Amino acid sequence: MKKPPASQLLTGSLETEFLTVSHMVYLYCQKHHQGTAICEQCQALLNYAEVRLDRCPYGESKPACNQCPISCYKPEQKAEMKAVMRYAGPRMLLHHPILAIRHLVKERKAFPKKPPVGVSNRAKRKSKIKN
Repeated sequence: MKKPPASQLLTGSLETEFLTVSHMVYLYCQKHHQGTAICEQCQALLNYAEVRLDRCPYGESKPACNQCPISCYKPEQKAEMKAVMRYAGPRMLLHHPILAIRHLVKERKAFPKKPPVGVSNRAKRKSKIKN
């Protein structure tokens, strides 16, 4: 299976988060959908995750999604991502230990109760375009 593509929308810690999710989806797809390339269903989930990360109201200071009080995933995609993480999470320690440990540390990190306005990656990108 090919290396997951880099995000065209995200930067900084959000890009690292997307890279972690990408590797998880690739591990899951490789085992469950048994192809040499990522299947359409998994690619759609990955695209959805990228957009959700881009629009996260916490921006760069986002918590781990399972700790977040804001539910931004639709129920169907949330269930799919939960299955992916349940399968790939433990295996990430073998395949990508640094990304896995970063993710585990992030789950323990405290985060602001209410996100400030305009800190999402999307809002920052739009403000750059206006200027």
